[in-house]
Amino acid sequence: MTEQTKKLAHLFDATQCVGCSACIVACAQTNYPEMLNDENTGWGALPSNIRRVTIETARRPRQLLVQCQQCDDAPCIKVCPFGANFHDPETGQVKTDPKRCVGCGYCVTACPYDVRWLHPTKGLPVKCMGEGCEKLVQAGESPACVAACPVSARAFGDVNDPESPISQRLARSRAERLLPQKGTRPNFFLVVQK
Repeated sequence: MTEQTKKLAHLFDATQCVGCSACIVACAQTNYPEMLNDENTGWGALPSNIRRVTIETARRPRQLLVQCQQCDDAPCIKVCPFGANFHDPETGQVKTDPKRCVGCGYCVTACPYDVRWLHPTKGLPVKCMGEGCEKLVQAGESPACVAACPVSARAFGDVNDPESPISQRLARSRAERLLPQKGTRPNFFLVVQK
């Protein structure tokens, strides 16, 4: 077995985000252009792999924009009876093989972050990264959400590379991972303080 050299991860800087939804729209346009006039009925929002979540805090409600956490110990992989969900050995990302998936939805239900959803016409579960963003990353570009953010509240890259922009941002910020008590070891970092 070869040792993984890359670990691709997302960063969302809650201290920078202005709530403009540019990332949500960019995700929908890039990955689900055929559904731009539709709604993700489970979330009551534009079909996108980014979900808007409001958390009540002592001071005021706080808005987070979350997506697949790319967990090292992913529940969606464990529950799939057909082995359709797996870790990409080159990037560490959680992926779904549509040829093996039957659309049972176990992975959607198992996700503690509630960031998987069923495509209404294909009947298969979808999540970040969508096909459009996969192509962008393979071409050496940023995912649509990162490129579209007007305030640089998002980053994506290899956290195993200390020189990568995401690693540099993590080094100079205080970041947390969501729901650490779930034991999933997510690779989605939430910056809460500079």
